[in-house]
Amino acid sequence: MLPSQTNLLRNRLQQLNRRIGGRHWFPHVPLALLLALGGLWLLQADLGSRWRTIVDQLLTGGHGLQPSLLPPLLIGIGMLIMGAGLLFRSRLAWTMALVLAATGAASMLVGHHPRAHLMLAYFLLVLALLVFAWRQFDRTSVTASTLFALTSVVLLVVYSTLGSFYLGADYKPQITDLVTALYYAMVTMSTVGYGDITPQTSEAKLFTVSIIVLGVAVFATSLTAVIAPLVTRSLQRIVNRKGNRMKRENHFVVIGNTPLALNTWRELARRGLPVTRILRQEPEAGLSGDTDVVIGESSDADVLREAGADKAQAVLAMLEDDSENAFMVLAVKELGGTARTVAAVNDAHHLSRVRLVQPDVVIAPQILGGELAAMLLSGEEVTADFVMKRVFQHVAAESPAAPKAGA
Repeated sequence: MLPSQTNLLRNRLQQLNRRIGGRHWFPHVPLALLLALGGLWLLQADLGSRWRTIVDQLLTGGHGLQPSLLPPLLIGIGMLIMGAGLLFRSRLAWTMALVLAATGAASMLVGHHPRAHLMLAYFLLVLALLVFAWRQFDRTSVTASTLFALTSVVLLVVYSTLGSFYLGADYKPQITDLVTALYYAMVTMSTVGYGDITPQTSEAKLFTVSIIVLGVAVFATSLTAVIAPLVTRSLQRIVNRKGNRMKRENHFVVIGNTPLALNTWRELARRGLPVTRILRQEPEAGLSGDTDVVIGESSDADVLREAGADKAQAVLAMLEDDSENAFMVLAVKELGGTARTVAAVNDAHHLSRVRLVQPDVVIAPQILGGELAAMLLSGEEVTADFVMKRVFQHVAAESPAAPKAGA
């Protein structure tokens, strides 16, 4: 009884998610807001209304700024910035958000806050939600990577500058102003080491070591985060151009990487028919050398033209989302050409809506499964004509009825 109720609840949640367009904003937008609110809460708890005084002390180099304010300041600002990174569904931003949430929870355990238990529960909740939604953050965004790089560099500069300023008396000569502290931080992070300022105590030496290690790690990671997506995309374009030996005319275009799309592509290729695949990203298992593929967002008109959708015999939209398949049909029609459009339908509730865009063929193999099982178990006769009518629904022949359905 329990498994069936769980499946029923899961199906209802999936239907609700489709109806409210959850794929466009859930869960990355709520998680971004929760992380940003956590950062604001942490800053408010540690800084409160003193933020004007703290800013003035940072700008004037005053000695009244407490070193204990540095960790929550960096964590809070980091949460605000990484909250923006989560909006891009970036895996890198998700990783940093996970680290910041865990660090925020740890700071509640060792710190002295009037609402430490409540804030600890909040950060643990954000941490659990981030872990639960890890599959949703799978994109490599240049914007998010650049945001991560800038955030890491800024936080490291703030950490090293203020730390050098706080421990100024432990250096020879002493560091007495923020400009000198910034100079020492930059010289140390770049591993130049002029030797004009040297640490004298164990605390200052350990702090200097931390600046060197973090500097090398942050700059190397930041460069990799920004350059890697650009290099990857460039290599993909080069590989695609070199591998594009097929003349993309009078061919078939298969959109998606679902089992239905993959099997359709294999069967077309096995019959010696020219076929081009459109994928959002290259599969982890890689692609065979004879696969003609275009990597990009299938809703982009330039990507469709690159795949030759306007010159194809047929374009098969076989994505997991039925609304995206319907949109693909409209996008292909806007390109012009004589390509037939085939739309896959995964949910029976969406069948009438997909028909409204009038694809030439609607294929619904998953909808057929339950009906066939019921017919076989009840002893009803299953004919080939029945199967073909249920699997392939030619909308072109039913186009006069389409306006009536829309009414």
